[in-house]
Formats: sequence, C-alpha cells, structure tokens
Amino acid sequence: MSEASGKRGNGDESDEASGGSLPPSRELEDALREAADSVEAHQRSRRGESDPAEPSEELDALRSELNEARDRHLRLAADFDNFRRRSLRDREEAHQYGHQNLVKDLLSSVDNLERAIDHARKGGDGSTEGLLEGVELVLRELHSALSKHGVTLIEAQGQLFDPALHEAMAQVPDASVPANTIVQVFQPGYQLRGRLLRPARVLVSKPPQGAAESARGGEDT
Repeated sequence: MSEASGKRGNGDESDEASGGSLPPSRELEDALREAADSVEAHQRSRRGESDPAEPSEELDALRSELNEARDRHLRLAADFDNFRRRSLRDREEAHQYGHQNLVKDLLSSVDNLERAIDHARKGGDGSTEGLLEGVELVLRELHSALSKHGVTLIEAQGQLFDPALHEAMAQVPDASVPANTIVQVFQPGYQLRGRLLRPARVLVSKPPQGAAESARGGEDT
C-alpha cells in the first residue's frame, strides 16, 4: 500500500469516527432560535393572541371608543332626565294655570252681578225682589265654579294694606283705625292657587292732619 493511499485511508477513518456530523456553530443556533420565535409569533397572531411584551394599538383604540361611548351615554341620560323634569313641570303648570285667561274673563261678569245686587238692595223696591234673588243665585254659582278651579277671593276689608295683594286707589284720614288699614274695597281681588290674578282696589286710611302734625312734633322734641 502506497503512502498516498495510507493518508487517504487515515482521513476516511477520521470522518467515519466523527459520524459525518458538523461541529456545533453559535451562528447556526442563533438562526434556529430566531426562526422558532418567528414561527411562534405567527401562530399566536393567527390565534388572535398578542405578544404580552408589546402593547396592542387595536386594543387601545377599542378601549378609547368604549370610553367615548360611555361618556356619550351618560350625557344623553342626563339630558333626557332634564327633559323629563322640564316636561313634568310644564305639564303641571299647564294643569294648574292653563285656564287663567278664562278665569280673568269671568271676573268681569262677577263684578257686574255684584254691582246689580248692590244697586237693587239700595233701591229698596219690592218689585225687584225676584230679580235680586235670581242674580244672587247666579253669583253664588259663579263663585262656586271659580272656587272649584282654585280661584280664591283676596281678603281686603279691615286688613293692613299689602302692595303684593292690594292696589291703593286713594288715602283718607281716619283716626278710628291704624294707618294703612283698608277701609273700603272698590273692586275685589282674586288669586289662582296662590298666584295673583287681580289685586284688590282699595281705599286706605291715613292719620288725620292734626294727629300727623302732633306725631311729627313729638319726634322733633
């Protein structure tokens, strides 16, 4: 056997001893690891899973839309609640005061009936007794109808003058009552469930001239 063939034989024996495998390489291991990570990431994305180390922009957008929708819902709910309250208040106001103009028109009829009754009583003519009774009946019916709808007469005679309820037509000296006392009612006033329809037109007392001067003199001393 020649020397060349001996060398060649020794090389074959070393290859066979190594089993025909390559020595491990760091670059090859890194490449294999990157490929495995890429495959796993692709599989997670196909299953709808995201990498926990990286925030999902799509998830953040959905959360933002959800928060905006929740805020819109709260605003709409508040607006609807305010609208419901306004509607209830307007309905209650219409129920309480919707017939206010009708009542005002009826008041002039009540005034005329009251004047007719007063004139008949002062006349003292017996022939008007039947008419007087009929007019009084109509007046009672009108007062009953007005009371049924919440209309009340304002107390004025003998009361202290109240500018919120009374309208002073004039002042007269009167020492028998305190100053600013209503001594005569020219026209009755009415309220509708506490709301002023028409003030009572009245005559108001004031101290006589001498009493007023003596009162001022006492204050000066």
